[in-house]
Amino acid sequence: MSETRTTPVQAVDGRGQNGTAGAGAPLWWVWLAAWPVTAVFVLSNAATPLYVLWQRDIGFSKGTLTVVFAFYIVGLLGSLLVCGVVSDRLGRKPVLLPALALGLAACLIFATASSVAALIVARLFTGIAVGAVVSAGMAAVTDVAGPERKRIAALLASCAMVFGAGLGPLLAGVLSETLPAPTVTVFVVEAVVLVTAVLVVTRMPVRRPVAPAKGAWVRVPGVPRGKGRELTLGIAVFAPGITATSFVLSLGPSLLSGLLGTTSRIVAGAMAFAMFLTATGVQFAVQRLSRPAILMAGAASTAVSMITLIVAVHTSSVAVLIASALLAGAGQGMGQLGGLSLLNSSVPPRHLAEANAALNVGGYIPAGILPVSAGYLSDAVGLTSGATTFGVVLLGLAVAGGLVVVGSRNRVAEPA
Repeated sequence: MSETRTTPVQAVDGRGQNGTAGAGAPLWWVWLAAWPVTAVFVLSNAATPLYVLWQRDIGFSKGTLTVVFAFYIVGLLGSLLVCGVVSDRLGRKPVLLPALALGLAACLIFATASSVAALIVARLFTGIAVGAVVSAGMAAVTDVAGPERKRIAALLASCAMVFGAGLGPLLAGVLSETLPAPTVTVFVVEAVVLVTAVLVVTRMPVRRPVAPAKGAWVRVPGVPRGKGRELTLGIAVFAPGITATSFVLSLGPSLLSGLLGTTSRIVAGAMAFAMFLTATGVQFAVQRLSRPAILMAGAASTAVSMITLIVAVHTSSVAVLIASALLAGAGQGMGQLGGLSLLNSSVPPRHLAEANAALNVGGYIPAGILPVSAGYLSDAVGLTSGATTFGVVLLGLAVAGGLVVVGSRNRVAEPA
């Protein structure tokens, strides 16, 4: 590394080269740095196939179910108001370690839950932990990768998120159907996974900021002046995509029950896993495309997903419903990859965690509001009408997002 190059950060523990951490770190460390993101996102959706059991044992409606789901969004958004700024000022580890501790607490509460209030608290803690890893954790992957590997860092961070989100419900579905204590076992396993993530974070070669803090510590996250276009383009596609997958996670088991006549937790978990596996695979498939092309493909995938959702609920077709879920996963994956890539390439490292937080705030607000609205609407007018209304609204948002990208595609810089 040239001695004339300046950097606003310094090494935490000296494990990096020439006194810096992250720059020149081995590629295996870049992959390992993504593990805490995966571990927390396993928890984020692990409860999905188990809600039918809690509904049976505790007793609550589909509307209440979506409220429980929405408290995850509340915790996540609240976390994003703080964690991005704190991470950029104090470092990645001071944010990630408390987040992992909250994840372990959520596992304990889920495993012993006997009321809606307990589920709400567990989901709230989970959301806070997820907010920390989508800001500090994903920025840590970029830090470890170094400036020469920003594109692979965005790919691995994004894939870690969606792979963990899909692995959680599959793991919960299989374990709950095959082992005793169906609402306990998966959270014991997840607690072990989170402990391994703690070990990774404690040894991660990441940098500690030394630049003086400026501005409020708690604020709506944003991007540096002049980078608003990149953030807007990312949100325009990522928000409809993650809202589509949130709908599948919250009301997918109810749709499967109505269409297939089954409450199999393995089937519900497998559908969610397939959705996020598609989100993972599609990112590797499109990584060499231009960023505008990735974003336009993501918007188109989400739009087609909503069309197939409407067809599925009106024809009672499980195959079409699964197709809708896979398309939703592809839409989220491409929107997420495109958005993160734009931010990684244009935002300085000292502001990257806050920029990641801003992208996720823009995505998760509709992902919390629209599925909850669809859940209560389904209670009032039926699942078919509720899902149809949701599909029409989100179809319009996806098309609008695609048009925004088309109008700006010539002004999005590509890497040399």
